[in-house]
Amino acid sequence: MTSKLIVLTECFIHRSSTHEYSIRWTSIGSDNSPPLIFVHGTPWSSYVWQRYVEALSLRHKIYIFDNPGFGESPGGRPLQAPTSTDDKISEFDSSLAGQAEAFAALYHSWNFTSDRLPHIVAHDNGGLITLRANLLHSCRYASLCLVDVVAVRPFGSPFFRLVAQNSSVFTSIPDTIFQGIVRAYIQDASFRPLPKHVEDTLVKPWIAGGSQGQVAFIRQMVQADQRHAEEVEGRYAEVGSAMPVKVIWGKDDRWIPVERAEKLASMVGATEVVLIGEAGHLIMFDQPERLATEISIWLMEASR
Repeated sequence: MTSKLIVLTECFIHRSSTHEYSIRWTSIGSDNSPPLIFVHGTPWSSYVWQRYVEALSLRHKIYIFDNPGFGESPGGRPLQAPTSTDDKISEFDSSLAGQAEAFAALYHSWNFTSDRLPHIVAHDNGGLITLRANLLHSCRYASLCLVDVVAVRPFGSPFFRLVAQNSSVFTSIPDTIFQGIVRAYIQDASFRPLPKHVEDTLVKPWIAGGSQGQVAFIRQMVQADQRHAEEVEGRYAEVGSAMPVKVIWGKDDRWIPVERAEKLASMVGATEVVLIGEAGHLIMFDQPERLATEISIWLMEASR
């Protein structure tokens, strides 16, 4: 695998009934290879998957992107001016329902055919995004690999819920102090200390001068509503009956307990569940070789 930074060279515009989204994305690999989409969660970006892309692109046409309001993709732009004095956070749409709708629009723009459906690898709330896109927005997949995902209620770490419930307090924190909070939060997602360059890259969008900023960091926590899982949880079995599903989880995930893996696997009817030791929520940095092996094996099996 490589640490080379992959540039998101393309931009897709999606307009919902309330917002306009500009989604940065790119694809790598031969057009004749089976398609594979990597989906990140929060507060991450496509960067968490980039170490895997070059190796897997030898056998797959890979699509990666930054969700709206993450990485290089700006937050949703309201199509109309606010009609009240609501908090500025509410002017932008970072909800999981909105993220799923935007992903579905991007997915359909790629014009996959029924005989060449993409495989999906999703992390964190990328799990709920791809599940909703399948169940509510007609996005069909060849297979689905769910890695430490947000999909089953209740979700969100204690800090996540604290920020969501006290957004005005965290919005007013000075930049230097807020940067320390974000760093500590991201460090907690990993079982092992993150390399300094990895931590800096993950933190950069959310601090002063970054592509998103402090308000955006808080916004995505405020709008991660549990109801967006509640709306589809009862239908997860439909996903497992339509395609093979694999669940991969870090045994030492402090954000989403490992017990959630078995519950999700049961709900969706997963073909396989793999629990990986000495791995936290950022399993792709804690156990990169093991995760790459599990994904590669899955893709080979699911392609048969």
